[in-house]
Amino acid sequence: MMAESAVHVDLAIDTSALGNTIEPSFTGLSYEQAQMQNPAFFAGTNKQLVGFFKTLGSQGVLRIGGNTSAMTFWSPNAKPSKADMHLTSGPNRGRHRLRPMMITPDSVRRLADFLDSTGWTLIYGLNLRHGKPENVADEAAFVMETIGDRVVAFQLGNEPDLFARGVYTVDDYMRQWAQFYKAIRARVPNAPFAGPDTAGIVSWLMPFAQRFKQEVKFISSHYYAEGPPTNPAMTIARLLEPNPRLEKEIAAAKQVREATGLKFRLTETNSCYQGGKRGVSNAFASALWAGDLMFQEAATGSIGINFHGGGYGWYAPIVGTNEAGFLARPEYYGMLLFTQAGPGRLVGAKLSNAEQAPLLTAYAVRGENGRVHVALFNKNLDKDVVVSISGSGGASATALRLEAPRASDANDVTFGGSPVGIDGRWFPQVEEHVPGRNGLYTLPMRKATGALVKFA
Repeated sequence: MMAESAVHVDLAIDTSALGNTIEPSFTGLSYEQAQMQNPAFFAGTNKQLVGFFKTLGSQGVLRIGGNTSAMTFWSPNAKPSKADMHLTSGPNRGRHRLRPMMITPDSVRRLADFLDSTGWTLIYGLNLRHGKPENVADEAAFVMETIGDRVVAFQLGNEPDLFARGVYTVDDYMRQWAQFYKAIRARVPNAPFAGPDTAGIVSWLMPFAQRFKQEVKFISSHYYAEGPPTNPAMTIARLLEPNPRLEKEIAAAKQVREATGLKFRLTETNSCYQGGKRGVSNAFASALWAGDLMFQEAATGSIGINFHGGGYGWYAPIVGTNEAGFLARPEYYGMLLFTQAGPGRLVGAKLSNAEQAPLLTAYAVRGENGRVHVALFNKNLDKDVVVSISGSGGASATALRLEAPRASDANDVTFGGSPVGIDGRWFPQVEEHVPGRNGLYTLPMRKATGALVKFA
């Protein structure tokens, strides 16, 4: 039910105001390197997980790295144990000392099959912190030999700006990076690279980009909206508000792009660091946050985004195990809305009269067929909104709604009236007609909901 006090907002689409292009490879997921201990996880035979990936697009990017990449080592002669064959690695919270973990040839071979089955490509982390250049070069050589052109980039080290804050500097990292780079390139002359994969200290981006602009394909960093989860101030309301830290990182990436020509990818992100916060990261509100973040990054020139997850982490978009099966958490639905909106070219989408609903956001994408899709996120927790859309050039419009009973709900999430199935497949059941007259279309939106409007 819409409240009688709903705010009326105008949205003007301008298809002549061309923005950035959203490539099919924009969407991505990120997992801990420790997951590579289990060769049955990222495998073509893991049909359920393959299904969840494919529903998010046929050309996404899987990033493997995280905290555990500092304790994973290449072992060409090792074989997985029985325990490894059942391992599901969730997000590492960085609280406990890690034991050494082995990556075997079988895991890499099965990963290649998984990528072939999904159509996705790979960003692969290598152990710079505790690894040896020669061993890391051996691993990179086998990965390239086995996976080939599906390797988008190797990344050396995970969040090096946190290795030893105040002691280990960006200059220390660049010296070490160059040493590992030289060893890998000696073995694999065509190996692609990205970096520095920092935790968010933006002052590291420019010096790294300037020194290695000829050696890397793009610049990468991480972003978490909240944390730590023990802080009671980390709430749904705070998650949905604009974040100054994100704005700072976006500005730094723009400066790098203008100075060096290098593009930027957000290779690890999520709602709350240290594995997420129960009641926030696994709530429906995270779907609105995730979908909106993807469009924010696309609008500011990022080439992609990778949401971190795995296991049963509170913020993981996909949770589960090989034995128990997999499920989509709310965040997955926000990613799905983004996938259904693009790829394509962003065009002008200007909101007016939105002062009383300040957390309403809107984005317009024109596909290759020339049709316009509009993504709307009403992140206001206390405001119903009626949106009047003009300038789409469409003769008719339909809408798929992103909804749950409440922003705090962890279950009962639907997109287009339908949940994502246990096999990862999704089929919209409700694609409602959006009434329009003389090119003006009106869509009512309840508080804390999203929608994708398709014009034809």
